[in-house]
Amino acid sequence: MGFYVDSLPDFPWDTLVPARNRAAQYPGGVCDLTIGTPVDDTPAVAQRALAEASNAHGYPVVVGTADLQAAISNWMARRRGITSSVAILPTIGSKEMVGLLPSLMGYGPGARIGFPNVAYPTYDVGARLAGAEPVVIDTDADPASWPTDLDLLWLNSPGNPNGHVLGREQLRSIVAWARRNGVVVASDECYAELCWEGSESPSIIADDVCDGDVSGLLMVYSLSKQSNMAGYRAAWLAGDPEIITPMIELRKHLGFMMPGPVQHAMSVALADDDHVAAQRDIYEARRVKLLGALEAAELTNDPDSVAGLYLWVTSEGASSWDIVNACAELGIVVAPGTFYGEAGNGSVRMSLTAHDSAIDQACERLAFLPEVLKRTLHGIS
Repeated sequence: MGFYVDSLPDFPWDTLVPARNRAAQYPGGVCDLTIGTPVDDTPAVAQRALAEASNAHGYPVVVGTADLQAAISNWMARRRGITSSVAILPTIGSKEMVGLLPSLMGYGPGARIGFPNVAYPTYDVGARLAGAEPVVIDTDADPASWPTDLDLLWLNSPGNPNGHVLGREQLRSIVAWARRNGVVVASDECYAELCWEGSESPSIIADDVCDGDVSGLLMVYSLSKQSNMAGYRAAWLAGDPEIITPMIELRKHLGFMMPGPVQHAMSVALADDDHVAAQRDIYEARRVKLLGALEAAELTNDPDSVAGLYLWVTSEGASSWDIVNACAELGIVVAPGTFYGEAGNGSVRMSLTAHDSAIDQACERLAFLPEVLKRTLHGIS
């Protein structure tokens, strides 16, 4: 057991405790803009469906009910342009698949797992858990510059934390590169319904990206973000049947089954686009407010941050922790970019998943940030 713990990176959120404690001393209380857990209600349509299926006395099936398989297929065709023949595996949230995919695929010592240089830590953890070598990749760069000896490459578009999106032509280049070099590509696309400023986020297995050939390609998706169903752990893996079919057999042995009531709630939620549009409007309003406050705070959102639930913010001459500590002085907690890799230094992540009252208070307080940050940079208490 010690091997696994010792081989994993430190849990980054623990280092934020001093900033949280400092923020808690602010007279108006804490505005927490860190963790991206939904705060708005789960849609009534999903809650009703969960209750309808609550008499779940038997074991669920690993591959999901026929209704769930159909609901996922229909949603992917309608919303993501995916109509080719793919295997679908319901998962207990998407994070478990990010963390376990290398192990489920049989990668171990000697394997090399690539993931974005600015990324949520679980991609790294999943590689280490399997005993494979984690490899940091600038997935925004030309694939010609990437190492060709990877076994698996993770993409994350829209990206957490930076909101970057890989366009259709970029994805087509990545698919061509992967096939030339025998690399499996897994794309984490959980924020795809949350695109701003006229942007769009294509799927790696969309017909017009892979030309209907999903061999060597996988997509992970979740209802946690677009449907506020994080507590349901409702997600799935889709793509190459030759990769997913053996995983289904393995998960039967392990008992990795999405609960039956959740399967029903997921089926119903996927058929209803209205609640997703309504939630998108809520997040967009919060985003507009925070973007307006950044100017007064002399902060800049990454111009390529055009999707997802976060702003990726910098201040000229300041490190990530300079901004974190200055925000804490005003009772605002944000996440340092260093949590997401060395390439994140100088940035902080601000989440849109806070109640409107917290967003409003944070916007008011940010007007005082330039003076506080100036004191922080000069070591003046």
